[in-house]
Amino acid sequence: MQAATHVRASAIPSVTGALRAVESFLLRGGQRTARRNAWTSVLEDRRRAKDRVEAQHVMEAVAGRASRAT
Repeated sequence: MQAATHVRASAIPSVTGALRAVESFLLRGGQRTARRNAWTSVLEDRRRAKDRVEAQHVMEAVAGRASRAT
């Protein structure tokens, strides 16, 4: 009779989870907070740049219609 082999399944961490684990191990709390704040600022700057481009396109479209109407 063969002995039953028990295999223990464990979830493979996502890449993001693994990177966060390494980050928390390597960086102290203040550095981690500063890094996340910097990344949040980058994302906010990108959002504002996108909004500016969209606003510029709207302004150009309105200006083009106004010049054709006169």
